[in-house]
Amino acid sequence: MKQTTPSRMEAACSLLAESERRYLLYQLAENRRGNLEEIVSQIAAWERDDHEESHESDLRQRLYVSLAHNHLPRLADYDIIDYDLRSGDVVLKEGFDDIRPVLEQFKQTEEKPEIRERPLL
Repeated sequence: MKQTTPSRMEAACSLLAESERRYLLYQLAENRRGNLEEIVSQIAAWERDDHEESHESDLRQRLYVSLAHNHLPRLADYDIIDYDLRSGDVVLKEGFDDIRPVLEQFKQTEEKPEIRERPLL
């Protein structure tokens, strides 16, 4: 994400506008890596309240598809993560450090207290 300052800020805000993308990054920020199945489980837990009518398996399937086909590739394009769908491994890259301050600001405004209280390491 090596761009001019205004462009970097716009790109960071655009990337972080989607809650699923933010939730993914909150989860990865703890260890700088994770497994897609575990990430999907955590995001499903956070979103379950918002989608009470959805069955757990439907929510998990929708999240997996959304992450695999939209959010992971988009974050990889900006060198924020690297991922392997076969193994399920997702790893933060150096580009994450560029958006960390903006992500921290977003985290402080999340509705769910369990997200606000999680540290970004």
